[in-house]
Formats: sequence, structure tokens, C-alpha cells
Amino acid sequence: MSRLLAVEPEPRLRALAVQKARRAPFPVEVVDGTAEALPADANQFDAAVSSLVLCSVTDPARATRELGRVLAPGGHLRFFEHVASDTPRLRRVQRLLDATVWPRLGGGCHTARDTVATLRDAGFVIEDLDRFRFPATALPLPTSPHVLGCARRP
Repeated sequence: MSRLLAVEPEPRLRALAVQKARRAPFPVEVVDGTAEALPADANQFDAAVSSLVLCSVTDPARATRELGRVLAPGGHLRFFEHVASDTPRLRRVQRLLDATVWPRLGGGCHTARDTVATLRDAGFVIEDLDRFRFPATALPLPTSPHVLGCARRP
């Protein structure tokens, strides 16, 4: 690894990331920015990571296109996101919450996004995908459906 670029728009979290980056065994640059306008040149990275980000960005389609833009051809995106439920009942609950209170209560989070479809629409090829509930409670929470996977930029 030659370098790691960490993008964090929230000032308090960015300051914490800067502190942690100083202790990393490799160069880490922490910058202000958003997923919809990544501060990097095209085709610059071999890999990218999205962890619990695409639920809260303003424009998930633009954010995934940006990830594709900064990845070199053949580059991989590793993702861990909570997503819309596979079950119709919980998906209805998610949509209701998203239309009313959840984005304000959950820090801008939208629980009913189909992140896998958004990645495919941005041109990514899904190579590995695991769907699961976390936490795996008896009564599923609106944020419990998750995906963990790897997508490749062709």
C-alpha cells in the first residue's frame, strides 16, 4: 500500500480520524469531503471501502459513480451497508420511517435504500455478496438488514 485517503465530512469525526491516522503503520491522509464529490483524480485507486456510508449520502447514485470514477479499471470496492429489507413487511416499515422521522433521528440515514442495485447501476460488477441481519434479533429492526460484499469496476 502506498497511501490511504480517508474522506470524512463531519468535523468532529474527521478530527478523531486524524488522531488515529497518526498511529497507522502507513501514510493516511484524512480530508474533508463527501462521497458525492471525492477529492481525488480519476483512476487513482486500486481499492475503496464504503462502510455504513451509502445510507446517509444525499445522492447515492452520484456517490457510487464517484467511487467508480476514482477506482482504476479492475479496482475493487469493499462495502458494508445496511439496506432495504428483502421482506415486504419490514421494507414497508423502512419506507414509512424514511418518509417521516428516520432521516432526522438517524443522522440522515435512509433505511430502505437498495444499495446493491445502485452499485450495479453505477457500472460495478458484484463479485461477492452476503445478506444478513445485524443484530440478529427475533424482531428485526429497520436498520438490521445488511450487505457485505465486493464489487469490481470493469
